[in-house]
Amino acid sequence: MASEHQIRVGTVPIGGGAPVAVQTMTKTETANLEATMRQIETVAEAGADMVRVAVPREQDAEALKTIVARSPIPVIADIHFNHTLALKAIEAGAHCVRLNPGNIGGADKVAEVIALAKQRGTPLRVGVNSGSLPKHLRQLEYDNPVEALVSAAIETVELMERLDFTNFKVSMKSTSVPNTIASNRLLAARIPYPLHLGVTEAGTKWSGSLKSAVGLGTLLADGIGDTIRISLSTFHAEEEVKVAWEILKALKLREKGPVLIACPTCGRLQFDMDTVVAEVERRLEAYDDPVEVSVLGCAVNGIGEARHADFGITGAKDMGMIYSKGEPLKKVATEQLVDELFKEIDRYYEAGRTVQRDETAAAEARAWLAENEDATQMTPERIAALEAAAAESDAMADEVLGSMTAPAVPAGAQLDEDVSPVAGRRFTRS
Repeated sequence: MASEHQIRVGTVPIGGGAPVAVQTMTKTETANLEATMRQIETVAEAGADMVRVAVPREQDAEALKTIVARSPIPVIADIHFNHTLALKAIEAGAHCVRLNPGNIGGADKVAEVIALAKQRGTPLRVGVNSGSLPKHLRQLEYDNPVEALVSAAIETVELMERLDFTNFKVSMKSTSVPNTIASNRLLAARIPYPLHLGVTEAGTKWSGSLKSAVGLGTLLADGIGDTIRISLSTFHAEEEVKVAWEILKALKLREKGPVLIACPTCGRLQFDMDTVVAEVERRLEAYDDPVEVSVLGCAVNGIGEARHADFGITGAKDMGMIYSKGEPLKKVATEQLVDELFKEIDRYYEAGRTVQRDETAAAEARAWLAENEDATQMTPERIAALEAAAAESDAMADEVLGSMTAPAVPAGAQLDEDVSPVAGRRFTRS
């Protein structure tokens, strides 16, 4: 369920029906201004809506003033243990401050931060991690880790409300994917505030991406979550942003940049598809529009399994075909497939997003497809056609069988529901 309450982090609306926002975190020492700004610019170009920076020292809080002024996207200050740094971050103009009330030094320190946040109109992100729960919940964490997470989050929310502060979002993260899913489902049903999702310390680019996709994808598919952050063990923060966008695009929650479809390959493959897919993916990075491109490995399934794609290629040993929306455009030598594909994509944009079709070239491509298509393969279209034909045959057979087995109604007979049916008909003699 989407959160009812909405806040704003800089220019970005969070919750209350706003699109799911993508957040990441810089990997640099925040006080290293040039390195930090380079990374912020990189993640912004990759599609980050917001960026968080660590503020563990006085010099980091001081650097925030310049970072906030120069950043192309809203900046969130990440504070732990020292509430004075949270105050300095707010004074420096941070668009949001991440605060864990459980480790900031007590309710009075939280109240001091909130008083300044109210004065400056600065939203907070408050939340808990499985690795830093309050002491009184430690035993519950062993007995029921999900309930421990939810209890800690609810206690945090209640503290905010007692202090008459509602300009916040909540995060509740665990290294466990099942616990992350279960706890956020429970919390979403109990509070109206925006939820920030993440699987904390997810792992490497490979394993962390998979865990995040499963955990966050499950929650987002349920309609839970307003911002997401992918936590990967990589210095390249833009990789986190790319994974986040792929999750959102897969669920049709947001669109950004091209969508690439590629088959898993099989024994029918007759050309170097790995190289082709890698090259297509690389060249698609230059396009901002959500064009959908398919690369399938053979003529058997090429068009049928990606009929919806804006553009696609399918190939054989020496020759392949370029198509659009399931219709052939032209046949092309295999080594020229990628170049010709992007020529067609560029022509499409130059013509105002209109596919340019040469009927002679399209006819040659159809002829090539007919020659190379394997009529014995069960493509989705053929399966659907066979099922439809079987259903029609069954219906006709039932009708014929019914007419053969049902006795004629004798003259003067009267329909009556009290007599056993014969071939679906009931009657008695009058």
